[in-house]
Amino acid sequence: MRIRIVDAFTDRPFAGNPAGVLLLDSGPFPDDAWLQQVAAEVNLSETAFAHPLPPGGDADWALRWFTPTAEVAMCGHATLATAHVLHSTGAATGTVRFSALCGILTATTQGSGDAFTLDFPTAPLTAVPVPDGVAEALSAEVLSAHDTGPHIGDLLVELADERTVRALTPDFAGLVAHSERGIIATAAAEDPSRGYDFVSRGFFPRVGIDEDPVTGSAHTALAPFWSPRLGRDELTGLQASARSGLVVTSLRGDRTLLTGGAVTVIDGELLA
Repeated sequence: MRIRIVDAFTDRPFAGNPAGVLLLDSGPFPDDAWLQQVAAEVNLSETAFAHPLPPGGDADWALRWFTPTAEVAMCGHATLATAHVLHSTGAATGTVRFSALCGILTATTQGSGDAFTLDFPTAPLTAVPVPDGVAEALSAEVLSAHDTGPHIGDLLVELADERTVRALTPDFAGLVAHSERGIIATAAAEDPSRGYDFVSRGFFPRVGIDEDPVTGSAHTALAPFWSPRLGRDELTGLQASARSGLVVTSLRGDRTLLTGGAVTVIDGELLA
């Protein structure tokens, strides 16, 4: 079975967010325990498993995502990585429709297939009081907090400025109890002329990922958070992890478009 590692939300190797991608034969998914074992062995923030669906339905491929310790309901970078593999291998052209736990998702590319636009549900943000312990675990003042709804299950927290976001050294154990999946920390860009409008970092120790390099799904919450504040529906976010990556967001009501590049860095064979 072929297994590929794809760096997503980047245009160069060894940047962005790496994801494992396995294209399976048609038919039902293998046993959940096996999928989880493969994801643990790959040991990246997400491993995507996809199999083709019969023609004529609402979707072309069934898609699931696993961290090293758990299945998740929505993942942007591994969806982008899967679309990249489908196009680069000739298994798909044009728009690809995925059936996933969070509904029907699409990935569209133009030209060479090096960049894709994902169509995801917009996170329903709800302002909430800052939970006790979050500021202490982040070692930073939290200006506001928002619940991001059922699909991603994160707590979105606004910090004072870009410098504060970049300097975070969280107590990961202290963050575990404060959301279903993780914590997204964000602030406005210090200098938008650098090519991005806001920054973020994502911490997900509850699902086995202390810090995720570039979290596509988090931008379905970051887009509706920042677009009203900045007065534009189309923005660019920089996830300021060590690997770093850019996500172009376009807010379309209850849908959010996420655009980024992808590069295959490993193409190998799974023997187990």
